[in-house]
Amino acid sequence: MSKLVKRPWGTYTVLAKSKDFLLKKITVLPEGVLSYQSHNYRSEHWIIIEGKATVIINNRTYYKSENENIFIPKKAKHRVINESAKKKLVIIEVQTGTKFLESDIKRYSDIYGRNN
Repeated sequence: MSKLVKRPWGTYTVLAKSKDFLLKKITVLPEGVLSYQSHNYRSEHWIIIEGKATVIINNRTYYKSENENIFIPKKAKHRVINESAKKKLVIIEVQTGTKFLESDIKRYSDIYGRNN
């Protein structure tokens, strides 16, 4: 298992990686918001483990709870929001595609002021 990586919205840990997939555990702090972003080389499957997620994909909003999942296609604009003021949101993310790079992020908006 790799190290815990901190971000303004919470943390992630890479649990497993191969040439075919990358598996992450993502923890979003209360009221945390990931950037509205897309990826050129990967799709993502999110499984909600704990909490409630507001997921936006191509400007359409979905509400997901524990044991529910959602698929984000490659190149789709997306973000996840933890609207809870008290509870964390935990997601297992399975990435599939041709490249698994943290630099494969095109940001469209970010409440923390981060750019590409």
